[in-house]
Amino acid sequence: MVILRSTIRERPRRDGSTFAAVAEQPHSAEALSDRTERREALAIVGAYHQEHLRSLLEHVRDGFTKLDAGEVDEFELDDLIHHYKRAAKQLWLFCGSTGSHVLLAAAAIAQMRNGGEERDWWAGSARPADHL
Repeated sequence: MVILRSTIRERPRRDGSTFAAVAEQPHSAEALSDRTERREALAIVGAYHQEHLRSLLEHVRDGFTKLDAGEVDEFELDDLIHHYKRAAKQLWLFCGSTGSHVLLAAAAIAQMRNGGEERDWWAGSARPADHL
């Protein structure tokens, strides 16, 4: 077992006084391994999230282009934006933000990619009324 020391630092308070803050370091090689695994998972999920969020935003960009060209009206663009919000919400829920959920999301991403599948967040959030 690897024992690492805790770090004690003085932290300022808003009133000008200070307090001692203890930053606990991992106490074992297993804890270090878990932290490394979570960091790697967070990087994978973060990249996936960014890639798919950009793809969803492209639909919104296309909607504005169609509005400017007179191909759709403001109400149709508004519907498209609501569709974007549903898809983005599903993506946010899948990607999660902390803890074991990030590990699960990273594993699901790896499984999808190993199987040659990619989830279509746009199509998965469509309603019958969505026509753009």
